[in-house]
Amino acid sequence: MRVFITGATGLIGSAVTAELLAAGHSVTALTRSDASTAKAEAAGADTVRGELTDLDVLRVEAQKADGVIHLAFGNDFSSPEALNLNVADESAALETLGQALVGTGKPLVTVSGTPFAAGRPSTELDPLPTEGPVGGRSVSVNRALALADRGVRASAIRLPRTVHNEGDGGFAGLLTQIARQTGVAGYPGDGTQRWPAVHALDAATLFRLALERAPGGTAWHAVADEGDAVRDIVAVIGRRLGLPVESLPTEAFGPLGAIFVVDQPSSSARTRAELGWEPTHPDLLEDLEKIQP
Repeated sequence: MRVFITGATGLIGSAVTAELLAAGHSVTALTRSDASTAKAEAAGADTVRGELTDLDVLRVEAQKADGVIHLAFGNDFSSPEALNLNVADESAALETLGQALVGTGKPLVTVSGTPFAAGRPSTELDPLPTEGPVGGRSVSVNRALALADRGVRASAIRLPRTVHNEGDGGFAGLLTQIARQTGVAGYPGDGTQRWPAVHALDAATLFRLALERAPGGTAWHAVADEGDAVRDIVAVIGRRLGLPVESLPTEAFGPLGAIFVVDQPSSSARTRAELGWEPTHPDLLEDLEKIQP
């Protein structure tokens, strides 16, 4: 299968690209710089130059492909306005990719986060939140899944709070960055809130499985760790960096603080049973031991 991928050279995208190539698929990666082009080509992918906002490029490449995996998302979390722009750009891109596949029966695999469920781990059947800091992202994902009624085998991989590899990535990676910048390994609230996690290489396997076999209109949870307490995550970060570990006000974490403080464990029981997915790589707390001081 010839697969067009956005976000192919990020932490998750690099793992997905390698997984697809190892399984015998070919990959065309959307790249926006000389560095990302070189990285994708070194991995064995073909490349096409463009930004997520280059909708004509997205449309043409989606039409040429046998399937599409959409992973790209802006990395500017500095303000609510920047976050809103990230969401708007992704929404337009995903709409373009989906419309290009209408009536073809081809797969479109997109991405969201795992949802919140009061008092229990969320499941694949729980709805995504359409309010809050990234509610607009859920709206665009739901719109993409609805294309199953128009001949697109659309599915969504719901990623947990942290997708990690070699001690980096996801919300745990952001906490590490903040700790390096401030000199304090901080967590919001009392730190008992739980975040699910998955190794990037395990997540990559699930993206491939969804591309190959997931029915249209379905959502799947890439969750290996159902929920690690944030203060346990930060305790490892602080120890590895040699920094004090403290509770900090939610506001200290900027626009993501309101998300950081939520207790949000998640289950992947249905995903494992129906797609045959089984994580095999190190869990988050073990992987964080690879953080370099």
